[in-house]
Amino acid sequence: MTPADPTLHRMAATTLLAPFAGPNAPGWLREAIADGLGGVCLFAINGNVTDTEQLTSLSTTLNSYGQPVIAIDEEGGDVTRLAHATGSPYPGNAALGAIDDTELTRAVHRSLGAELDDVGINLNLAPSGDVNTATDNPVIGTRSFGSDAALVSRHTGAAVRGLQEAGVAACVKHFPGHGATRQDSHHELPTIDISMDMLTNRELAPFRAAVTQGAQAIMTAHVRVPALTGADPATLSPAALDGLLRERMGYDGLIVSDALEMQAISDTVGVCEGAVRSLLAGADLLCLGAVQGPDVIRATTQAIVDAVRSGRLRAGRLEEAASRVRRLHAWRTTAGRAAFDGSIGLTAARQAVRVTGEPAPLREPLVVEIQTPNSMASGSLPWGIAAWLPGSDAARVEPSRCTPHTLLESARDRSLIIAVRDAHRHKQAQDLMSTLLAARPDATVVEMGLPTWQPPCTAYVATYGAAAVNGKAAAELLTTAAR
Repeated sequence: MTPADPTLHRMAATTLLAPFAGPNAPGWLREAIADGLGGVCLFAINGNVTDTEQLTSLSTTLNSYGQPVIAIDEEGGDVTRLAHATGSPYPGNAALGAIDDTELTRAVHRSLGAELDDVGINLNLAPSGDVNTATDNPVIGTRSFGSDAALVSRHTGAAVRGLQEAGVAACVKHFPGHGATRQDSHHELPTIDISMDMLTNRELAPFRAAVTQGAQAIMTAHVRVPALTGADPATLSPAALDGLLRERMGYDGLIVSDALEMQAISDTVGVCEGAVRSLLAGADLLCLGAVQGPDVIRATTQAIVDAVRSGRLRAGRLEEAASRVRRLHAWRTTAGRAAFDGSIGLTAARQAVRVTGEPAPLREPLVVEIQTPNSMASGSLPWGIAAWLPGSDAARVEPSRCTPHTLLESARDRSLIIAVRDAHRHKQAQDLMSTLLAARPDATVVEMGLPTWQPPCTAYVATYGAAAVNGKAAAELLTTAAR
């Protein structure tokens, strides 16, 4: 290749998955796709998603300028982009793992995939194949099918089958596993200090299942595993991507990096250098994140071009990456399609609800919804059960800013329901709940995260997620008990 060869620039651009702002494709993005940009990643926080009509129009516009990958994080449960304003109509992985019916998991993901296909999305950055063994994990939690490697493996495989039966490529994440971390790679570089035997038997098991089921894509994790990656995160580690995933596990599909703007990468080596090093490690499609603008996209493309021209990055490695991106489109032309099932999500959420004790009959219930911090993965999302409880009132409170006495006065002569997400991770939420329950032991607790911390109470309801259907399923149960 000569330095002036535009083919080099086009190949470099093909490895990038770019963000943009607004519900319509800006001019610079249309030009970039025409010039070979690999694709886009849609985010609710960027205003990319308003409704199905808008998404369909956007996808049609993008496809008129080239053949881009159109990707989204649509996990169901707490991580939803399509239903960010209303809450997901599908329960997340923790609820599906609690049920442990792989055909149901497959059917849920097939319907979810059909919705994505209908609006023109061809790559879903899901499911999470992480084995959530750290109960206080701040970023995975209910996004995981569970803490047992065998269970997570069979449901990861089922989710891959369901999505891809709908013609949408699955991207299993976060290789080689983010479930044993107590740090969030959005903010720092986590370390998982375990042996290779433990990694092989536990963390890697769901990814082996994904490979067996023909997953079209696997996403890297910005986590450091000293036994495998040394001082580097897996995203930048040839030992993890080329050595382990490619050579030892036999995976020949698309490797997608997690967002390079995450602080585990951007605060250490930077986005541009991270892109080059991720390609060197064996990644094919580089997710830049949500907030990077056209200047960063151009700079990253140029950094890749410069790496090839200097001899640091082989042109053959870049061509290999670009060809795998193109292969994704070839797969989609032969993939099947599926129909949307409007009832499957609520059906699954109902089966996931677990009850300890006996919920008391309802009397003009006051629902105290204890607000806990949103994760970076889920962002702001609507949650709770009051919307589906007839005759109820809701009090959404922050533990550090509310007065328990006022809440108890408001609940006088009424049923008290306390709803919370992941109380085990938030001491202030636990303290508030304990104070309320000391005065009102007849209250019902509804845990909409992981049911790890269970206080003494008359009735305890676990939904394994805070999606809209989880809330509705819990409300139905309480209403039935009242009758």
